[in-house]
Amino acid sequence: MNGSLAFVFGLPLAVVVLFFALSAYERRMGVATGPGFFQRNGLAVGLYLVLAVGFWAFFIILLPQLAMVDMSFRPKLPPSQMGGPKDLYTLENYRYFLFGSTTSTAEWNWLHIKAFFLTIGVSIIITLINFAICYPLAFHMAQSASAARLRILLLLLILPYWVNEILRAFAFRVLLSSGGIINQMLMGAGLTSEPIDFLGADVGLYMGLSYAYLLMMIFPLYNAIESLDKNQVEAARDLGAPWWHIHAFIVLPHAKPGIASGCTLVFMLTAGALAAPLVLGGPRTLWFTPIVYDRFYQAFNWPQGAAYAFILLVSCILFVLVVLKAFRLSLGEITR
Repeated sequence: MNGSLAFVFGLPLAVVVLFFALSAYERRMGVATGPGFFQRNGLAVGLYLVLAVGFWAFFIILLPQLAMVDMSFRPKLPPSQMGGPKDLYTLENYRYFLFGSTTSTAEWNWLHIKAFFLTIGVSIIITLINFAICYPLAFHMAQSASAARLRILLLLLILPYWVNEILRAFAFRVLLSSGGIINQMLMGAGLTSEPIDFLGADVGLYMGLSYAYLLMMIFPLYNAIESLDKNQVEAARDLGAPWWHIHAFIVLPHAKPGIASGCTLVFMLTAGALAAPLVLGGPRTLWFTPIVYDRFYQAFNWPQGAAYAFILLVSCILFVLVVLKAFRLSLGEITR
């Protein structure tokens, strides 16, 4: 216990000391020029920034993830046996994901494996759909819209998100249900004789997930395209370049950091969504995040839930690395 407390409180302190040491080293070697970090911000504000960022990164991100990884390699034991001779590192939680058993490898756990790949595949498709929807709008906002129209567009984009995610998901369910407005309109117009099962076909799920994270795609795209010199686009038009040529060879290459940033944000949030799949998922659809939730709070098997969550986390990180590789970007470039 004492060792754990020393680690928890000692590591942030070590980060602060390391920050001071790196800052001093850069100034001594001439890497950093001009006033230093603490000279620009003052000692009190600079110290607060370092401690706040270190606390956020360590306690909110790093420490919970390390605890989850550690838990995922431990067996499910009653509290009285935790830390005892039976509390040994094991792969049984990952074996359960693959084979549906902690001891047998006779059969594959197709139920959970299919749910996992369905979640990853649909998340990629929704990311592409969001990009197709958001790119024309972001280009118009950044390159064509007047200041007044831009303010109206931003307001129209932001206002719907004053309603929280749960209520938006239920709104989609009301809209697309058998007795919902869309089915009533279709039957009233004589286009269908009976209600269409939109929710059973997962139309509501895909619409809800696409709508939920539109802003995560629009704003990175807008920021990237807005920094493009409008004269480049005008010059290409004056030289007779077709519209697709302008977008393929001028706008898209310039907006690569924004595209990569938007795609990674939408993919990660979609793959980790819980409310929309629970409310809008059809009876035959099994999303992976409700399975993770089930492992934690229905099966009360936290090590197994941690293993499932870690599998999803690693998959999302791999997706980000693949996107960065495809766009030939570094991690720092997508934050510009």
